[in-house]
Amino acid sequence: MAFSDHLDVIGPSRELGSVRFDVTADPPDRPQVWLVAPDGPLPDGVSWEELRAAGFSGSVRSVHVVASPTSHVLAGTGPAPTVDDWRDAAGLGSRAASPHTDLAVRLPDDVTGEVVRAVVEGILLARYRYDALRAEPQGHRLTHLALVTGAAHDETAAAAALGVASAGATALARDLANTPHNHLTASRLARIAVDLGAEADLEVEVWEQQRCRDERLGGLLAINAGSEQEARFVRLRYVPPGAPTGRLGLVGKGIMYDSGGIGLKPNDDSHAQMKNDMSGAAAILAAMLALPAAHGTAEVVGYLMCTDNMPSATATALGDVVRGRSGRTIEIVNTDAEGRVVMSDGLALAVEDGVDAIVDIATLTGAVARAFGSLLSGITGSDEALVASVAAAATSSGEPVARVPLEHRYRPQLTSQVADLRNLGPTGQPDGIISALFLHEFTEGVPWAHLDIAGTAWSTVDAGWQTPGCTGVGARTILAAAAGFTA
Repeated sequence: MAFSDHLDVIGPSRELGSVRFDVTADPPDRPQVWLVAPDGPLPDGVSWEELRAAGFSGSVRSVHVVASPTSHVLAGTGPAPTVDDWRDAAGLGSRAASPHTDLAVRLPDDVTGEVVRAVVEGILLARYRYDALRAEPQGHRLTHLALVTGAAHDETAAAAALGVASAGATALARDLANTPHNHLTASRLARIAVDLGAEADLEVEVWEQQRCRDERLGGLLAINAGSEQEARFVRLRYVPPGAPTGRLGLVGKGIMYDSGGIGLKPNDDSHAQMKNDMSGAAAILAAMLALPAAHGTAEVVGYLMCTDNMPSATATALGDVVRGRSGRTIEIVNTDAEGRVVMSDGLALAVEDGVDAIVDIATLTGAVARAFGSLLSGITGSDEALVASVAAAATSSGEPVARVPLEHRYRPQLTSQVADLRNLGPTGQPDGIISALFLHEFTEGVPWAHLDIAGTAWSTVDAGWQTPGCTGVGARTILAAAAGFTA
């Protein structure tokens, strides 16, 4: 099977753009999702006494369907809901109302813009299903969503539009990472970036294989050496309508499929998930496409380092030494530590372009995945203000992070006897830290933050706004961080 068009792989996310939205103070005659706190307002004819008797208290992650002609769904927010609680409640309510494609969501009259954004994200992402390869569509996609609130119309509508943009970014990142390797190569991803970039008025530049050689992307090409598929480097540029508040570089790992190279991975379930090893590049592409809708004020440049990592007679061997864009040499002591090698070229290019700061994102290390599990991404960096800003963006986006120390006393673990540095420390050393130190070598003093999403890019959870498979993690974080960046 092959897609008739390279954009067919992103069907689910593109459908979000066709959902019609209303903001109204008058409840429409259609199924409604009520997001309610304990003892909060209820639909006419419904009482807390009967709800409690039925086992519904309005607590977090509780849902109750009211049997009525309009099929009200009540989703609990808890007594003092956080933004995450609102997003979770919206997702659970959307699922409970999933047979309905025309939906209204009841919100308090004092709702904030941040909550409106999160609610829209939860409603839309709960309906996400990657079904591009199925004979029949899965689930029930929304066609119309009304937000029912007495809050100011224009502010609510603007916040809802931002929610649509951020949900769309996550859905697109999910689409790309969920697409199997035999349907999404580096060259095909580059074509998608060109086409979608044109729709979003981004500048897009693609370097094909020979251009990558001419431009000395030795790290990218070393990992590509065993593949029959060509590598691609994609540079995207967003220019704001006014004077830029700064210039931000975003570097994404785009390993379209990671076999481990000549140091082959074990044949287990995690190996079968390696189509998602390009989740970092997917998050950056998706976030940058949403920047116009988010009214980003900074110039943002994205660097997508795209190839697969395959074994063959031409593959890079253990102990090989390669020279990357920076001019420094790298001893490849482990071909399954490939992400940092391709990222080194992207970081060098960002430095050359004179960006004010760099944020990179990658499914980089099993060490971070083991340390923080599937709920927390790792974050570190060289600039405390930048790291704090990205961490705040992650928290507000419902993509929480935990700090990885950039402990420079581990830097000697990268010492090579034959090259400027090696791509992996000795066995038993903390690779989450050492991999970050490796990347830091190529930032040349530019403020830098690093997101390791190895543990959070894949999930088995199927509840609320979360769906099993590739999570699209990082897209909302990168969008929020980039939209508000100031040098």
